[in-house]
Amino acid sequence: MATYRSVFDAAELRAQLNDAGINTKFMASIWKYVLQNPGCELDEIPDLPSSAYRLLRTKFKPFTSTVHSVFHSTDGVTTKLLIKLQNGAFVEAVIMTYDTRLGKYGGKPRLGGPRSTLCISSQVGCKMGCKFCATGTMGFKNNLTSGEIVEQLVHASLLTNIRNVVFMGMGEPLNNYTALVEAIRVMTGSPFQLSPKRITVSTVGIIHAINKLYSDLPGLNLAVSLHAPVQEICCQIMPSARAFPLEKLMTALQTYQKNSQQKIFIEYIMLDGMNDEEQHAHRLGKLLETFQVVVNLIPFNPIGSSSQFRTSSDQKVSDFQKILRGTYNIRTTVRKQMGQDISGACGQLVVNLPDKRTRENTSLLTDIEDLRI
Repeated sequence: MATYRSVFDAAELRAQLNDAGINTKFMASIWKYVLQNPGCELDEIPDLPSSAYRLLRTKFKPFTSTVHSVFHSTDGVTTKLLIKLQNGAFVEAVIMTYDTRLGKYGGKPRLGGPRSTLCISSQVGCKMGCKFCATGTMGFKNNLTSGEIVEQLVHASLLTNIRNVVFMGMGEPLNNYTALVEAIRVMTGSPFQLSPKRITVSTVGIIHAINKLYSDLPGLNLAVSLHAPVQEICCQIMPSARAFPLEKLMTALQTYQKNSQQKIFIEYIMLDGMNDEEQHAHRLGKLLETFQVVVNLIPFNPIGSSSQFRTSSDQKVSDFQKILRGTYNIRTTVRKQMGQDISGACGQLVVNLPDKRTRENTSLLTDIEDLRI
């Protein structure tokens, strides 16, 4: 059986068009037509050179993935898509709805209204093995192609208007670097036209990739999973820290910030008794005091009764936040827990089939990706 490539796989489409002597300017119009006509056949796209139709028909498909299931959380603001890939594997993408009016800008209420952020997967499984993360329990299966990454945005866009994209789903994005860069370049070009400022790439700290990220993708947001302020604790909860020591990671982040002149998001998962004491807050504050950062404290989301970690109390999270804000003047937010009942919350993405839920409570939330930084 022939394996087709996604029409959104930019490098493959560009190479095939070039080989056939067809102008690559048609790529954007091909994508636009498929976006507007998701059930179409590629033969239906108007105004292409005649030689393009045979090429598209024999090498490409409008979609190589399908939405297998859609789950709505009872929080009314979270929707999880279970997406089946061409090879039979599954990945998950999560849509989160927020309200820009709940934020403030310059001390004044902001204009706007509800809009959506899409959390995208970059791999099937993950090889990083973080102890608190469900995806890590799957092990690593395979990288997604750039087309499969972009298709998640297309599938989600058919349900709602996507304003922000965060690479915080399954997998370590910087371990699939070439496909990641290519997918983001498609997302920021025609017809998607997402601003790089609306795209956030989250990493456990793949140093060699961080070192080239700014030159390849200037302007996007970088988020770093820095879940402990000392190397010893990092290694206990994130095995990858042995390969990417904290000291070397901080040096790479200093260089990245010097080049990008942008604030860096720091993600810090709160694990009871492990990394959530006042001493940890002070050590984290000292580690970050020379940086321009926004720290996002993430309450641990359980991944089953066998989990070795417990969620920090609200009081501990609040105390931790006060130390970073008050003593070190570091902007610190607490991530709102969303989508736990459909296993769509941070750290819970692992392919399974939760019970279908109905939408009830429809309160809207502010979004860290919408912070003015």
